[in-house]
Amino acid sequence: MITVFGEGRGFRVVWLLEEMGLPYRLRPVDLLAGVEKDPEFLAINPAGFIPAIRDGDVTMVESIAIMEYLMARYGPTPLAPAPHDPAFPAYQQFLHLGEAGLAASVYFVVGARNFAPESERQNWSADQALDVFQTRLGLVTRQLARTPYLAGEMFTAADISVTYALELAQHGAGIALGETEKAYIARTSARASYQRAMATCESRKAWFARTPAQ
Repeated sequence: MITVFGEGRGFRVVWLLEEMGLPYRLRPVDLLAGVEKDPEFLAINPAGFIPAIRDGDVTMVESIAIMEYLMARYGPTPLAPAPHDPAFPAYQQFLHLGEAGLAASVYFVVGARNFAPESERQNWSADQALDVFQTRLGLVTRQLARTPYLAGEMFTAADISVTYALELAQHGAGIALGETEKAYIARTSARASYQRAMATCESRKAWFARTPAQ
């Protein structure tokens, strides 16, 4: 049984597990209460961030690395095109862009807009992070003008990666996306696996209810 520790980016992992039909359990981690009060979790990830997984003797952190591990360990799966597949370069690019270019930058915008003192919410670093997000978003918009999914005609793990980042921008930073991105999220979030993941991730579901997308 695979244990997923924490929601947040752990939603990517839960969604992937639902897509692959793998058994798992979600173990909540309350970052706001303080991970110092959660020794079981700190034994899994002493750095104290989420998500993490435990799979037998394996423990891992970093959502994209976890996704790649699960697809390699329990695949093959159409969620990860093979290296010789023409879809592979786009898949690889957007799988990582979803974190490195989109979620990682907008994360700091979310922090500034929601948790910083009022006088610091429009600080230079947050504006720079927003600019990074917007430039990378242009790559997503261009690709979606060509194909329904980021690697082409088929849904892949790259779409899990990027959908998470776009929803973080909408619900966490109040960023209004264009019609192309909204239609894309409507496609990916309509999947039964996404709906099951949302039902499992109760904190995420409640957060979405409190912060409707622009």
